[in-house]
Amino acid sequence: MSWLQKKCVVVPIDFSEESIQAVDVAREFVQESSHIHIIHVSRPWDEHEIGGTWGKETEEERIQSIQKKLREELQNKGYEDLQIDIHLGSPASEIINYAEEVDAELIVMPSHGRTGIKHFALGSVAERVVRTAHCPVLVLRHKEQKKDRKKLIAYD
Repeated sequence: MSWLQKKCVVVPIDFSEESIQAVDVAREFVQESSHIHIIHVSRPWDEHEIGGTWGKETEEERIQSIQKKLREELQNKGYEDLQIDIHLGSPASEIINYAEEVDAELIVMPSHGRTGIKHFALGSVAERVVRTAHCPVLVLRHKEQKKDRKKLIAYD
């Protein structure tokens, strides 16, 4: 086994193409794809939201439907034996707690590249995970970030 090989790699997925591509990167760090743990974090429904406690779908049904959709998405990409967990709560906290729970040696996640007001208002999940995770975090740059960087260099 190479010194880069890991026994457990966590990949947070938010259904963006970048987060799905992070699974490909994580695959490079493990011998078997069953060592990749996928986590999707969704915020809990407010009882006044459509689909909340007054709606038709319970949170348990919601978790099951998210898990089914995620498993189908990953199977379409050729990943069949990944560990998949769905959590409700704050994304950064849930990712960090899950990584500790499964004793992850690495977290691989994309950065969506929000800057300015969007970054200030929304915060950065990747940034919070990097600051507080117990293990190394590999943050993948978004393609748009690279293009924007090239534009900045051209105008300097």
